[in-house]
Amino acid sequence: MTAETFGSTGQAKGILGRIGYWLSVGLTYGLAALWAVPVIWAFVASLRPPDDPMGRGDVWLSFPLTLENYQKAWSLAPFNLYYVTTIAVVVTVLAVQFVTITLAAFAFAHYRFAGKRWLFFFILLQLMIPTTALLAPNFSTIRTLGLFDTRLAIAIPYFGSAFGTFLMRQAFLEVPRDLVDAGIIDGCNWWQLLRHIYLPPSMPTLTAFALSSASWHWNEFLWPMIVTNSETSRPLTAGLVRFTQLGEIGARWSLLTAATLMVAAPLFLVFLVLPRRFIRSFLHSGIK
Repeated sequence: MTAETFGSTGQAKGILGRIGYWLSVGLTYGLAALWAVPVIWAFVASLRPPDDPMGRGDVWLSFPLTLENYQKAWSLAPFNLYYVTTIAVVVTVLAVQFVTITLAAFAFAHYRFAGKRWLFFFILLQLMIPTTALLAPNFSTIRTLGLFDTRLAIAIPYFGSAFGTFLMRQAFLEVPRDLVDAGIIDGCNWWQLLRHIYLPPSMPTLTAFALSSASWHWNEFLWPMIVTNSETSRPLTAGLVRFTQLGEIGARWSLLTAATLMVAAPLFLVFLVLPRRFIRSFLHSGIK
């Protein structure tokens, strides 16, 4: 085979490689645009005049564009209380979870004790239990504790996380044992080992879990609907359902989309501001 043949073969492979690359890029952009259509439509619909009805073939722009829907939605329901409750619940859950999952993961990764494998197995077994199967016993517990219709009632069932424990344990197991032994020789106690040796290389994993947990609890709907009954204790998702049941709403899609976007806006903004942090943390931790 001549050098000319090798050259033509290499050129053909290069052309095919470029074509494959641009096809994959085009497909990615196409899927992204397809996914974004509902969000774009909701944003456009929220800018329509509130009394402008939508008809067949008339579901997009309608002039003049206005922010009146956001102002009216904010005035019809106490979204300020819903925001305070949601932020308080998310922050409380995350703060407690950081303590529980790091301590539990440290115990499973660092210590050897009888029954460790079985105990970890039973913790992971919780991942296979449907959330709906725990609604009745959790509700009974909340009633017994006298916490019904409080923010704490929403947060308590999530203070422990089997998924977070598993994730952090795997991250701690990646820490070189020689580094841990060096810390022990230098006189580090368990708290210093956790703080200075285990946690620093595991921060991307902890960040990924925090992002996942925060988005999950921000969007949690069923449990808050069951254990709340007043405006001061309702989070955004339950408040949005209450908003749709108001007599002033009906089928006014511009108001509904405005209220929905107000609920989802913080998560969108966080992702737009910190996209690299999201991607880097999830790639490092292996979460899909």
